[in-house]
Amino acid sequence: MRKTLTDKTIIITGASSGIGRAAARTLAAEGARLALVARDSPRLHALAESLGEAGRAFPADLARPEETDAMVEAVERAFGRVDVLFANAGVYIPGEVAQGDPNAWERMMAINVTSVFRAARRVLPGMMERGEGDIIVTSSISGHQALHWEPIYSASKHAIRSFVHGLRRQALPHGVRVGSISPGVVLNELWGIDDPAEIERRVAEKTGLRSEDIAEALLFTLTRPRHVTIRDMVILPAGQDI
Repeated sequence: MRKTLTDKTIIITGASSGIGRAAARTLAAEGARLALVARDSPRLHALAESLGEAGRAFPADLARPEETDAMVEAVERAFGRVDVLFANAGVYIPGEVAQGDPNAWERMMAINVTSVFRAARRVLPGMMERGEGDIIVTSSISGHQALHWEPIYSASKHAIRSFVHGLRRQALPHGVRVGSISPGVVLNELWGIDDPAEIERRVAEKTGLRSEDIAEALLFTLTRPRHVTIRDMVILPAGQDI
């Protein structure tokens, strides 16, 4: 039987654009209470306002550990609990290592990896005490294969995949489900694509996915009966095979 998300409190990081924004709209329509997290405060508040009572903005720079911790604490104070963590915020940096910027890499690792560790650590005690909860992380096909044109990004997603596998084994006896969604090319701002015509052209060519495709996958994952865990979901455009 499909589970309902009505009145479930869901943290969505990276909510101001792309997959996070699409997820917010999809889950709001399911009756969830959304804690929307991103660094871009104006866009985040605009999204929250568009969702009415379903969404509330919690601006935070997840590259700063103290802001990740403070964000989760603020959400718990506001809503009383966290039922779902959708750790989706991410930065994409491709390119040659020999010409790369180590400072930019460190910021990417802080957002893509460390913020996920810290947010999961913060929400887990409450979920374990209640015997129920979900932690879903946006990974990437790059977490399943080391892609030579994005080695540092691939490293960040391999770290996430290892974390998700290990955490799932620890959380399973406590009724907490842990999984990841690993997309291929998603046509959004992360990839530098925001022109609707370009998105539709590439969707028609089967060379990219819409952010909404990933949001629908998230909804499917969260609404499975509690005896079902979606461990990994790899989603590729029909024309992409890596």
